[in-house]
Amino acid sequence: MEHGIVTFLTDYGIDGPALARAVEERGLDGLFLTEHTHIPTSRETPWPNGPDLPRHYSHTLDPFVALGAMAAVTERITLGTAVSLILQHNPIGLAKAVASVDHIAGGRVELGVGPGWNREEMANHGIDPRTRTARMLEHIAAMRAIWENDEAEFHGRFVDFDPIWSWPKPVRVPPVLIGGEGPTVLDRVLSHGDGWMPRRAGLDEIDALAARITELQTRAADAGRGHMLVTVFGVRPDAKELAAYADAGVDGVLFTLPAEGPDTVLPLLDEWAALVA
Repeated sequence: MEHGIVTFLTDYGIDGPALARAVEERGLDGLFLTEHTHIPTSRETPWPNGPDLPRHYSHTLDPFVALGAMAAVTERITLGTAVSLILQHNPIGLAKAVASVDHIAGGRVELGVGPGWNREEMANHGIDPRTRTARMLEHIAAMRAIWENDEAEFHGRFVDFDPIWSWPKPVRVPPVLIGGEGPTVLDRVLSHGDGWMPRRAGLDEIDALAARITELQTRAADAGRGHMLVTVFGVRPDAKELAAYADAGVDGVLFTLPAEGPDTVLPLLDEWAALVA
């Protein structure tokens, strides 16, 4: 099982390239970034984790610009998103951005995606929240068409374009890991993804997670698919919990690094690297 980091990379926290080098130097396996294009100042949508939205949500760097800088100073670690709100992007432009990062990184990009929770943020992009999941899936399909074809075209409900040329192509088509834990998420993973990216399950919930992973891999095999990646984000650095995830069939876990400066985050990286060594 691989061990990586997920963080809100901000304008007041550790520098992105410095963080990427620190993660690689400590022998950890990956660095994943969150995404919010902006946070509306007036918001009715409740934050799922409490009454007050933390400051770092409105201070995040663009993940793909940051990942490009990280790719230039690393050689080994996986670089990705956990998660990107791809429905808030033009899929032609985002396909080029992701392919460009993967080109710079030499094929080390994984794209975790989700529909998002902030309805006002979506509305500012002209998105009806009721269509967010369907739009996300269509954007995945359109981006994959661009990555996989020299002359790509796509005709859907939300995305429609005649044949186009768009280079660079990614070194490999980036694995798309679909976030969520709802009752139909495995359907989306199997129809449009290469893997699943659920949030942390407590020790008392890991047996249920293991059953869903078994279902996912069985259904994938029945459909003639290969192994589906399972990466859990927001995991606690606890040895017993990590062992349970490995036994459950999880391929990778992501520890949440606070959006702080090097004096805070580097000691945590040291601690976590020692835990999983």
